Amino acid sequence: MLRSFLGPFVVTFFITLFILLMQFLWKYIDDLVGKGLDWDVILRLLFYASATFIPLALPLAVLLSSLMTFGNLGEHYELVSMKSSGISIGKAMRPLTILAVLISISAFLFSNYVYPVANLKFGSLLYDVRQKKLAFNLDEGVFDNSLNGYVIRVGRKGKDNKTIYDVMIYDHTQRMGNNKVTVAKRGTMELTPNQEKIIFTLYDGYSYHDISNERGYREKRPFESLHFTKQILTFDLSQLDLSHTKESLFRKHYSMLNVSQLDHAIDSLSSRVVNREKAFRINSFRKFGYLAVADTGKTKPPKPKAVLQQKSSSTILYPFLQNFNPDIKAEILNLAQRKARNAKDNFLFHKHRIIKPKKELIIRHEIVWNQKFKLSLACLIFFFIGAPLGAIIRKGGLGLPVVVSVLFFVVYHVISVTGEKAARTGEMSVVAGVWLSALVILPIGLFLTYKATTDAPLLDTESWRKYFRKHEGLTKLITYVSSAVHLLKFKK
Repeated sequence: MLRSFLGPFVVTFFITLFILLMQFLWKYIDDLVGKGLDWDVILRLLFYASATFIPLALPLAVLLSSLMTFGNLGEHYELVSMKSSGISIGKAMRPLTILAVLISISAFLFSNYVYPVANLKFGSLLYDVRQKKLAFNLDEGVFDNSLNGYVIRVGRKGKDNKTIYDVMIYDHTQRMGNNKVTVAKRGTMELTPNQEKIIFTLYDGYSYHDISNERGYREKRPFESLHFTKQILTFDLSQLDLSHTKESLFRKHYSMLNVSQLDHAIDSLSSRVVNREKAFRINSFRKFGYLAVADTGKTKPPKPKAVLQQKSSSTILYPFLQNFNPDIKAEILNLAQRKARNAKDNFLFHKHRIIKPKKELIIRHEIVWNQKFKLSLACLIFFFIGAPLGAIIRKGGLGLPVVVSVLFFVVYHVISVTGEKAARTGEMSVVAGVWLSALVILPIGLFLTYKATTDAPLLDTESWRKYFRKHEGLTKLITYVSSAVHLLKFKK
């Protein structure tokens, strides 16, 4: 049993991993092509990316391999031979159940200890690759700004790809705009032997320089013009090399933490939110002192009729204003309205711009914390779906098992993504959103396991025919009653 399971498991696992890796290459192909990346960089990026795809590939591999294993046994009547010799489906599943439990434990250890490190390596390397500029390559008639501080345009290139014509170079190193320009009729460009610099040798050209260090240069606009028969310019290409960002800049991200680090981060963020809300409450009462003593529960609003009758006077609504003249009353009311609006705006800003992002960050940490445990349970559940389903359908190979496995996994993945998105937006609790997909497929696994162990004819067409024949009379009675009800409605 173990030998027949491990072969399909390894093959399907690497096939799934390869498909996900191809999807990654298709998504980031624009960030990888044309940058002169070394093979070791590309291989390291693919290795770290494949490690981050294991949480998706592992449950699907368990489902497909268990379904193929028991499907092959059923197709070749080996399960029938086991039953005839007194070995039940449950006893046949026992060694693979132990293996599935070990896979689930390994999945948790991987997601807790290996996945954060791989995700950190992958994230930092992908960031460096995406920030890397394209390899230096001048196109005809295009202004190229690959070299920091310089913009180069070439009108035409020779067949040898070294000779250039109609050259224009803008020097922006001093950040003064287009105050330094060099133009030449022709030239050559070539790399140094170590390929760290590129040398432009220009012939028959001019260099223009706007002078901006003299008094009144904005009115006089002085400039220098220099004609040359030959000029050599050297540009450093080290700025185009792949720079390595410190991994410590990404280490605090929630997707790169293990369970203990996530617990510590959640506690720290929660205490910060509580302290921030407490400080805001104290500062608000200090700034708007009347809020601390206001008791709106005892104050009854005036009746609408009284408000309409006394619309021009504010003494009914605000008795404390009766000792002031009308101008002072209006000024006091305007000041009170401004203070009320400021208090409302201050509260809304604190709620939506300060507290809400922190709470969303806490939710993201909690989602990742629950995902580490959900991966282990998903592997176990998918085994108890694939194994009994393979014993029921009795089809092996890569035909029907692949279709059924992909169908189950797509349903699981869609529910998982939907639940996590709902938990992220606050529409559902974190526990309900993350574990929703597992709770949906768990009854299916239990039902299929029960049907397989009790030898229930779930997909036997003859059994379904007998069932419908047995209840044929009940079906006719329901049809007759519904027809009679429709007839009575029509007559009415």
